[in-house]
Amino acid sequence: MTLNGFILIVISITLSALGQTAFKIGVDKLSFEDGSTVTDKLLGFALSPTILLGFGFYGVGAFVWLLALRQTELSLAYPFVALSFVIVFLVGVIGLGESVNATKIAGLAIIILGTLVLARA
Repeated sequence: MTLNGFILIVISITLSALGQTAFKIGVDKLSFEDGSTVTDKLLGFALSPTILLGFGFYGVGAFVWLLALRQTELSLAYPFVALSFVIVFLVGVIGLGESVNATKIAGLAIIILGTLVLARA
């Protein structure tokens, strides 16, 4: 894997993690009345600036991912997508005040170890 390919992969997964974060913040800001219809909820999601920002992050991240794939084998690049779980966890804990426990830490360690093993294969 080239350094440029690796950088593009990191940028892509970071943008995807930011998209997930924007989605979470966006849905937390929405409130629906009892009896809201599916249409009401879909409109709320579609008109939320934060959720739209999340889609923007995803779109740019997908474009960067395509650039990364031009320079990297798919079987080598794709395991790095798992690192988005690590980024989302860190953003959740640091930015959103979500909880940390030993099970989550162990899971993240397994993801990181697995990614490293696949990257060296």
